[in-house]
Amino acid sequence: MSDTVRVTRDGPIAEVILNRPDKHNAVDLSVFEGLAQAGEDLKRADGLRAVVLRGEGPNFCSGIDTSLFSANPDPKALIGKILEVPEGETANMFQKPCTVWQELEVPVIAALTGVTYGAGFQIALGADIRLAAPDIRMSVMEITWGLIPDMGITTTLPRLMRADQAKELIFTGRVVEAAEAAALGLVTRVCEDPLTEARALAQAIAGKNPDTIRRDKRLVNDSWLMDRAAALRLEAELQAEVIGQPNQLEAVFARIQKRAPNFK
Repeated sequence: MSDTVRVTRDGPIAEVILNRPDKHNAVDLSVFEGLAQAGEDLKRADGLRAVVLRGEGPNFCSGIDTSLFSANPDPKALIGKILEVPEGETANMFQKPCTVWQELEVPVIAALTGVTYGAGFQIALGADIRLAAPDIRMSVMEITWGLIPDMGITTTLPRLMRADQAKELIFTGRVVEAAEAAALGLVTRVCEDPLTEARALAQAIAGKNPDTIRRDKRLVNDSWLMDRAAALRLEAELQAEVIGQPNQLEAVFARIQKRAPNFK
């Protein structure tokens, strides 16, 4: 596993850490791979009762590392990765870092601080519980790059908020601060020290009947909304129709060049 994602273990509790603080924990390919691998490894971990998901440094995650756009100049190659789902999986390689946390039987608690944008927003939504600092700033940022959110959001956001509210955030990329994020259901609650609270909550959960906790998570998850495989396939297909097209590239160049986009 790459050192951009670290996993530590303290008895029955694991911590998964986005470890690119100098880049505000922006997500590059190593983070995609590292988070997916961490989740898969924790599925097989003996004695695990709870997981804390956090970012190193003041920010949880600023979103996609913009180097990914220049590192993948061939849109057709990237579209192939988006539409490719490994055998036995329902999620592609970009969705897996967000969806794997709901594949774990144990509760996953995200400790959110600073910016939680785009990919970071969707990773956070994959957790069962989100504890946020008062300085939290959240955004479905993909529209600023001319893209749709396609990292499992179809399996998470509909469980949390109304469709019209979700559409406003997705259409605009508007930044939401702590109080509004809690009111919208994007975070479970706001607290002064989310990491300390997350660790305490994980300890409390670890002290409960693990057979019951696992079934509690399954009870809630299995009783909600759209078929998982269909939802993940839908977002992948829609992204493949957008990525690499002229207007999407114009969104990238305009943002990098700090100018207004000129869409056709």
